[in-house]
Order: sequence, then structure tokens, then C-alpha cells
Amino acid sequence: MPAVIEVVSLIHAAPTTVFDLELDVDVHADSLAGSRETATIASGRRHLTLGDEVTFRARHFGLPWQMTSRITGYERPQSFVDEQTRGPFHTMRHEHHFEDVGDGRTRMIDRMSVRAPFGPLGAFATKALLTPYLRRLLTRRADHIKRLAESANLDQ
Repeated sequence: MPAVIEVVSLIHAAPTTVFDLELDVDVHADSLAGSRETATIASGRRHLTLGDEVTFRARHFGLPWQMTSRITGYERPQSFVDEQTRGPFHTMRHEHHFEDVGDGRTRMIDRMSVRAPFGPLGAFATKALLTPYLRRLLTRRADHIKRLAESANLDQ
């Protein structure tokens, strides 16, 4: 059974602004600079769309990691989904939802379902290590998106 991690953020910016920032691979890499994250896209575009695949490389737990994800759902500006196609997890599905809550504000919901390989040992590692670590990464990324979106909103 996969672990489910959810991070909810209230951002003072329009859903389209937040949605577009979330799909910008340069913003993604910048948000996780502490893990030396890089992103490579076969299409060469910096903004992802339906069907795009992106390969992330980073260091987590002191080790090099590589994961390729595909955008499998895309409804601008309400939601998109990315799912691991190759990488360290048995399965990984990340849903991104953007709700207009009025007054130029967006509720951004990150919901990640992840299951590690290696059966019971992987389930233990997911609960003890992976879930708290991924929650911190998602929170750090959400805070970065919030800062960018709100500063862009001030510039308008």
C-alpha cells in the first residue's frame, strides 16, 4: 500500500501563475538547490505539458538519485499529474491541484503517493524515512513557489 503525503499552501496569486511556475523545470531545480537537483527534458522546452518526460538528478540521503517522470494528466490551470516511469520507487504518483479561493488567492495541494521497492523492508523505510523526507521536500518546494508567485503578483 502506498504512503500518501499531502501539503496544502495558500498563495496570494492567480491559479494560472502558480500552475505555470509548478511546470517550469528551472523553478523546480531552483526550489531543490540544496540537493543539487537538475532536470533534463527530451523536448528541450522548459515548461512541461501533457506527455512530456523529465529526468531529475539529485543527491538525497548523501547518494545520487535519478528519476524520470511523465506528465500523465493536464488541465490548466486546475491540475496536473506526474508519474515515475523509471527511478527509485516501486510507484510514485504526484497530483498537483490549484483551487481559486477568491481575492486573487490559490489553494495549492500537492498529493504524492509513493511506494518503495523491497516489500516489507521498503514499507518500513517508506514510513520511517521516506515519507518525512518527501514531506519536507514538498513543503520546501511549495514555499519556493509561494515566494515566486507572490513576488510576481506584486510586480503586476
